Amino acid sequence: MAMHEDFDKLRKEYTVAGLMEQDCGNDPIALFGQWLLEAIRKNVTEPNAMVLATATKHGVPSSRMVLLKDVDHDGFTFFTNYESRKGMELEQNHNASLLFFWAELERQIRIEGSVSKLSRSDSENYFRLRPRGSQLSTWVSRQSKVVASRATLVEQMEKLSRQFGDDEIPTPPHWGGYCLQAHTIEFWQGRPDRLHDRLRFSLEAEQFWKLERLSP
Repeated sequence: MAMHEDFDKLRKEYTVAGLMEQDCGNDPIALFGQWLLEAIRKNVTEPNAMVLATATKHGVPSSRMVLLKDVDHDGFTFFTNYESRKGMELEQNHNASLLFFWAELERQIRIEGSVSKLSRSDSENYFRLRPRGSQLSTWVSRQSKVVASRATLVEQMEKLSRQFGDDEIPTPPHWGGYCLQAHTIEFWQGRPDRLHDRLRFSLEAEQFWKLERLSP
């Protein structure tokens, strides 16, 4: 049997809800908050998980899952290793996009914008809230770099744990937060017969968003 025939068996109809312009309001950040809260209430697995897509200065793309840690009208906040592949690409090219997909709700949200680093104090404040194991692994991991083996990582983790003891673990200089300031936010709601709802907010002036319906 051809592989595409197996895929055809996975097809499903989207029937959970619809999305009309009059239900969106004029503030996409507020609408995002409503959708995120609904995903949390519906027990969606890791509702704050999002695909972060970045690109080099030459436009070569890459993507990975990261976790949203805050959102307000200043932007969408996440934390990572500045020396990782995504960190290096964001240094070269500030343009990036986020994608949330909540299968249980048959919804996705696409967000495009420009990324900038958070202040050092904001990064340090969040680092202090992380579990101690996560703090240690941030020091251990040279994210995106080749490592000899998992045993090497475990050994370094144990060494650092002994080194810090019960002392407070400082924030690594190579780790911190980013904020994506959106200029485009698209809300997608699955509908029957692939006639999906796609509503796009585009930032036209400070705090003024233009709402348009896109063809699915």
